[in-house]
Amino acid sequence: MTKSGKAVKLPVKNDLGFYEIRMESIGGLGANVAGKILTEAAIIGMGMNGAGFASYGSEKKGTPIKSFVRICEGDQAVRINSPVEEPHVLAIFHEALAKSVPVTSGAVPGKTVVIVNTRKTPTQARDFLKLEGGKVGVVDAMEIAMATGSRVNMVMMGSIMKAAGFFEWKAVEEAIQAQFGKKYASLMKANMDALKRGFDEVKFEEFPKDGKFPAQPFRREEPKLGYETAPIGGTIYSVGNMRFKDLSTSRTGSIPLFILDKCTRCGECDITCPDYCFVWEKGKDPKTGKDGMVLRGIDYQYCKGCLRCTYICKFGALVPAKEAEQDMDKITVKHKFLK
Repeated sequence: MTKSGKAVKLPVKNDLGFYEIRMESIGGLGANVAGKILTEAAIIGMGMNGAGFASYGSEKKGTPIKSFVRICEGDQAVRINSPVEEPHVLAIFHEALAKSVPVTSGAVPGKTVVIVNTRKTPTQARDFLKLEGGKVGVVDAMEIAMATGSRVNMVMMGSIMKAAGFFEWKAVEEAIQAQFGKKYASLMKANMDALKRGFDEVKFEEFPKDGKFPAQPFRREEPKLGYETAPIGGTIYSVGNMRFKDLSTSRTGSIPLFILDKCTRCGECDITCPDYCFVWEKGKDPKTGKDGMVLRGIDYQYCKGCLRCTYICKFGALVPAKEAEQDMDKITVKHKFLK
């Protein structure tokens, strides 16, 4: 029951009487906090019952995490604390996660609304995620967050509220105020603007089960190594395995853009880069014609968008740019690793 005395009814429930939300994200985008805010808004502000919790390993920026929200009506007790397997709303905070994490497992057409932070259309997002069917929503949360001076989680919360249909604005605003009001009072207007734009600008489209892609039943991720199979002493038996890492999920909207004509081959960017993103090859300097090592470009698979190289470059050869405005496949120069 809300503070006005009006009882809140869930629009739909699973067999156990819950409305469930799962957020697939990375450390740094605020999914854990978003789950906490939505849970508190429902319980404290709307008189409902439920639970909110997250699943993650080390609290490192760029690490995949999951955040869960389970809501029921006020007179129902919560007796389960397992992860959300077949959510009513599945919010994907960074589309690049789909390359390495089974983010869409358990998405059921006719039950699950999938919301993606992307610049793609709903049709493109459906194809990219290989969804069997169902309702797909898209919102450019990264761009909105940068424009408003807020964070991706605020935008995604607004979109989740629209998909769910029962969250009350006042309750969510009060939960955000309780979370950030004292410590980050100057950001409250930006947060509210981002929340409203996420609600207003998300676009939905329904897709039938047309056989284009197979169903993706929920499956739990299991580590490749356990206490019985881990090598003694933590030995790394796969040499050079870091080349398979994809750090693109760590980026929060900005990338360094390389301008070849301004490069002097000083190498300060390479010394500054923490992830060895710069690709050098033997060749002739395009300006002087002398033989030497020439910077060809950036391998963005390993770039997490820290922009340190743009701060150190004195010649304007590396400048900050919005990732969404670039053709990443076109500007990426791949490393040539020895086999």
